[in-house]
Amino acid sequence: MIVAKALLVDDEIPFVETMTKRLNKRDFSISSAFSGVDALKHLEENSEVEVVILDVKMPGMDGIETLKIIKQRFPLVEVIMLTGHGTIESAIEGMKLGAFDYLVKPCDMEQLVAKVSEAAMKKRKHNEKIIEAQLKDIALRRI
Repeated sequence: MIVAKALLVDDEIPFVETMTKRLNKRDFSISSAFSGVDALKHLEENSEVEVVILDVKMPGMDGIETLKIIKQRFPLVEVIMLTGHGTIESAIEGMKLGAFDYLVKPCDMEQLVAKVSEAAMKKRKHNEKIIEAQLKDIALRRI
């Protein structure tokens, strides 16, 4: 059973490849992107993504810019920011912009697994509430 469907976004290819393998072994469905632009394109094409694991510091469009756009275009997708020690302020800014949480790299694998699972559950609960509201609306229209 898939625990969560997540997109891992980081410009460090070896890091992405290693983390993808480690998360897939824990029954996560992980896709990857190596830039903010690639992440947004992936989200446009894959509506099943529940959680984005997003590096703060990337060349070009950084994690904060990417987060802002994700929250505008895909407001229900949860975002976990990954940050190095020098960019904790950016991660806190990300929290203010709607990120689910942030972790400092290198992050503990079990902590990442727990955060991604929590974020996926939050998104699923939001989706359930939306469906319930839509069903109530349909039922009320029939009366």
